[in-house]
Amino acid sequence: MNIRCAFCQTPYTLSRVAMLDALQEVDSKNLSHYDAHCPRCRRATRIPRQRLEMAMPNWREELKAFEKEMKEHPQQEAPLPEAEPSPALASGASVDQTQGKSAPVAEAASAPEPAPVKKAATKPKPSAKPAESKPKTAARGTTSSAEKKKSTDKKASTKGTSKKSK
Repeated sequence: MNIRCAFCQTPYTLSRVAMLDALQEVDSKNLSHYDAHCPRCRRATRIPRQRLEMAMPNWREELKAFEKEMKEHPQQEAPLPEAEPSPALASGASVDQTQGKSAPVAEAASAPEPAPVKKAATKPKPSAKPAESKPKTAARGTTSSAEKKKSTDKKASTKGTSKKSK
């Protein structure tokens, strides 16, 4: 059955097994709809019972056939992944089972930190030369911002013109 998520508009499908599970749940709990969860945003999209039954009208017979098929060809369960110690437990803290909080535990002997490696001598960078400024006339008393404004005005006025037109 093809479904489009009501929230993120992602299309996804319900497999035959998922449809049978949905119909069993709706029938056993006497629900009016089934909540299909979107694989992208994990939000539930309501699917009315009538739409489920229209997609699989003889679902009771198909469920019996599916159960018979599973008895004839049993599937092995996937092996559980090996539990790796959590980072909190690896660093020496234990989890308090009653409160679910980490409790400090005496730390094991830790290796000393390595000494920082010294870099080879490099040439010192030359100091930046002070910018040469134009001598200012006493009569005008211009500021550096005014000079910048003048220089940008000159640039703006020369843009778009060719040397031949001047």
